[in-house]
Amino acid sequence: MKLADYLFACIAEQGVKHIFLVVGGGAMHLNESLAREKRIEFVCNSHEQASAICAENYAKATDNLGCALVTTGPGGTNAVTGLAGAWLDSTPVLFISGQVKRADRMYRPDGTPLGVRQMGPQEIDIVSVVKPLTKYAVTVLDPNEIRYHIEKALHLARSGRPGPVWLDIPLDVQSAQIDPSTLAGFDPAELPAPPSADVRSFAAEVIERLNASERPLLMVGNGVRLAHAVAEMNELRRLAELPTAVTWVASDLVSSNDPLFAGRPGSLAARGANFAIQNCDFLLMIGTRMDNSLTGFAPRNLARAAWKAMVDVDPAELAKLDGALGNKIVADAGAFLRELLAQKKKIEPKDRLTWRERVACWQQRYPLITGEHRKPGSQVSIYHLSEVLSQELTPEDCIVSGSSGSGIEIFIFSYPSRAGQRVYHTAGLGAMGFGLPASIGVSLAKGRRRTICVDGDGGFQFNIQELETVARLNLPLKFFILNNDGYASIRSSQKGWFGKSTIGAHATTGLTVPDLSKIAASYGITSYVIEDQRNLSGDVRKVLDMPGPVVVDVHVIPEEIRGPRVTSVQLPDGRFVSKPMEDLWPFLPRDEFRENMIVPPLED
Repeated sequence: MKLADYLFACIAEQGVKHIFLVVGGGAMHLNESLAREKRIEFVCNSHEQASAICAENYAKATDNLGCALVTTGPGGTNAVTGLAGAWLDSTPVLFISGQVKRADRMYRPDGTPLGVRQMGPQEIDIVSVVKPLTKYAVTVLDPNEIRYHIEKALHLARSGRPGPVWLDIPLDVQSAQIDPSTLAGFDPAELPAPPSADVRSFAAEVIERLNASERPLLMVGNGVRLAHAVAEMNELRRLAELPTAVTWVASDLVSSNDPLFAGRPGSLAARGANFAIQNCDFLLMIGTRMDNSLTGFAPRNLARAAWKAMVDVDPAELAKLDGALGNKIVADAGAFLRELLAQKKKIEPKDRLTWRERVACWQQRYPLITGEHRKPGSQVSIYHLSEVLSQELTPEDCIVSGSSGSGIEIFIFSYPSRAGQRVYHTAGLGAMGFGLPASIGVSLAKGRRRTICVDGDGGFQFNIQELETVARLNLPLKFFILNNDGYASIRSSQKGWFGKSTIGAHATTGLTVPDLSKIAASYGITSYVIEDQRNLSGDVRKVLDMPGPVVVDVHVIPEEIRGPRVTSVQLPDGRFVSKPMEDLWPFLPRDEFRENMIVPPLED
């Protein structure tokens, strides 16, 4: 059979039902074979970056594998942004690229380079480009090795710490005839054994420390979901009555109204979340890499009075916290949680009602969304919009946020998640243009389910061409576009550092944004305008009840404040120092701040 036919049959057998692509001559045989594979629906995008982002979020929504197909040269390079998002979020995505035929490559038959920049048309050594962002990247030169390469790629994409993989296939290899019965497969035993850890002993020590604690806190990240261990996590925290904090990527793992919800701590956070983590005496971190956005820029000060333990499948993520964290174990989050539950009889009942009530009190005393945000003023507060959407959406709805600017820094920051909902974004990369194609991938993965996207007016332009894909497929996507006249986040940072906005942030500094209603109309999509928040709930309900896709132009407060957040202060000697995580701007009165601290605060 034809190699390209064999490849897509293998992918179909993995349960992948959609592949996202932009066709090209360098992938012509791959394109043709995909069209013939009836178990897979092909989805044609207008840009390869969109195909990559669609595939990334399709993988997240299915908890399986995403797949993008691109052509040689610019087809591959255009997909790199989506690839980077999958790499940072540990998302299993298979990228397949076409390549010039073997005789036209910039390599001699023995594999040594010719030293030229290009031989074949549109030729780029894409494997060298993407190697740092993949778990496996290879150009398939021998048709009889296709089974080995696809099996190895699929295994690596979904094992250990998941991530993207890339197969680059020359034209004459795509069209080659192969006999599947003679092909050699991949044996996972070829790979180095993962680091071994004494999970049983470590779990016993964690339970011993938990039993001795008065103010325990559990911190969970997306690694728990990747390990398919959400049920085990919930069983543990309810069994031990553990207040639970979550990362932004895992914001939907624990609903905001859960009695044990402790918030989402970090450098941009609700005060209560940071008070909880900085005052605990036991901190167990599972499936979160604890980067600077969570620990601040002085990780040694994180939960400084607590016994701290971190569980991660990637030893490098643990090693980066040397000096700030003494108790580390390289282990799959699911395996560790199951071992804790296997030893659950050792968990001693203990009255920690005072601690749990204090954590809950912090949530209530310092809400992110206040009466000030709800005032029926002339423009919409994004904080209030997040609250209204949370109230109006159903547990079955999918929520996608733009991954930069106001979409992430205010909307996702303040969104009160509800049980059953999934929230999708790629905050680690922060790419503009994420929201629109991500919504396509999520909706298709969920059987064309209604999906709500909240994105900035600037970021929405980056993949605006995908409205054509949305219209063609008639997907039930509701785009709430935060119209703040360009790049509000950039304006804010420019004013903070330089006193005023100077370049590329809005109409007076060289950036303009088109009329969204006219853009929607050009694609045959319904539009709606929300000018103020006098009847925000009614406006949102009206949009949600409209059939098909809708683009909503939401006139938001252009310079809405992002906070509370960690910031720097200037000392009398002129030096700038970052405040500790518990002391967020806008700063509380010193007496009020200190009354919230069980652990003695650091000196100002």
